[in-house]
Amino acid sequence: MSVSIVWFRNDLRLSDNPALTRALEAGRAVVPVFVLDEETQGLRRLGGAARWWLHHSLSALDASLRRLGSRLVLRRGPAEKVLTELAAECGAEAVFWNRTYDQASRDRDGRLKKSLSGRGMAAESFKANLLFEPWEVTTQSGDAFKVFTPFWRACRALPALAAQLPSPKSLSAPKSWPVGEPLASWRLLPTTPDWAGGIRAAWTPGEDGARQRLANFLDEALEDYREARDRPAVEGTSRLSPHLAFGEVSPRQIWQAAMTRGASAATEKFLSEVGWREFAYHLIFHNGDLAERNFRREFDAFPWADPGTALGVWQRGRTGYPIVDAGMRELWATGWMHNRVRMITASFLTKDLLIDWRRGERWFWDTLVDADLANNATGWQWVAGCGADAAPYFRVFNPVLQGEKFDPEGDYVRRWVPELAHLPNDSLHRPWTASVPADVYPARIVEHGAARDRALAAFQTIKKSA
Repeated sequence: MSVSIVWFRNDLRLSDNPALTRALEAGRAVVPVFVLDEETQGLRRLGGAARWWLHHSLSALDASLRRLGSRLVLRRGPAEKVLTELAAECGAEAVFWNRTYDQASRDRDGRLKKSLSGRGMAAESFKANLLFEPWEVTTQSGDAFKVFTPFWRACRALPALAAQLPSPKSLSAPKSWPVGEPLASWRLLPTTPDWAGGIRAAWTPGEDGARQRLANFLDEALEDYREARDRPAVEGTSRLSPHLAFGEVSPRQIWQAAMTRGASAATEKFLSEVGWREFAYHLIFHNGDLAERNFRREFDAFPWADPGTALGVWQRGRTGYPIVDAGMRELWATGWMHNRVRMITASFLTKDLLIDWRRGERWFWDTLVDADLANNATGWQWVAGCGADAAPYFRVFNPVLQGEKFDPEGDYVRRWVPELAHLPNDSLHRPWTASVPADVYPARIVEHGAARDRALAAFQTIKKSA
């Protein structure tokens, strides 16, 4: 029986999976494969938290495939080489996959298509992980958007999304299965020390986990989303980001599920946040070096400070500012941080400490279970002031006022900075006024007012040279 290969990547689901659907339509046996590619030039190796998630997501996908009479074949190495060899080994007539949008992946995929086509095999890719392809959304002059609001307006003017694709009920197996590697041999999980206890407690990777989290959000939190989304102490956000990052749920599934709840201001706000994800991919598609270089090139001359010991203090959540430290500790414990607090912690690193945003982006990449190149780079550049549609550089988050505004009862800080739990609300976000001993909680690494003045002075140097 002839064979089609389905190459899974950041689309670790069976439902609404165009590459898998196309393989079924082809009427051949299907060999699902995942390639751990950490060798192709330009690809970024997954961080520790994302590797933990990948292990469990692959395990869940394999279990789902086995219920259909199939399995997931695991191979490791440069994907271009691995898939070409696997296709020859299986006698495959076609290889199908869903698109990714960073420059290194696109270059590799282009070479793979050429290689397979040269050997007489079909090679097709599909849109699966965006609502709109980056080339589908352009300005009237045909250029890429640089500002979110007109970008999203153009998206909303496009034709309605097609219906999502059903999950297969069975998959035809090949006469003999190619050999795969045991998942455990990839050593994606931490061993000594095992730092993943909090992550295990917080998350259920896999398509079933994604489906349940989406249903819970729509049932329990969507109605209050506009007001609750900025409060880190409550479950006010969807927390779907890691499931989206690994493709355990598609944006189309999220969109259509939300729309079934009816039009409302809360639904529109939630969908606009899905739109920000689209915008991030739009940016990285048109700016291949977005994760490495300032979108606004004048920031190439910005006088970032030597990080010294300050970077480590920030990473460990020991800055002396409770809302910042709570966020950094939540990140380390759970592999996730509330979006409002991501902005606060990023502003503190890039403006209060004057440390290059790329240092923070790399730390988030290693510690976030939802690490996503487009979203991560776009968010960091937005806060740092050097990105597309960025906040003005002079908008420096005051960590005290942010804490008092968005964690007014202090529940978030008390959870993640328990050594301050005894303080009353009026001093919780400014513990230096309560004379907390340094051996209980550290003194402020910088005084915010002076740090803000220093940041604005640094910005003036590039304004003069621009």
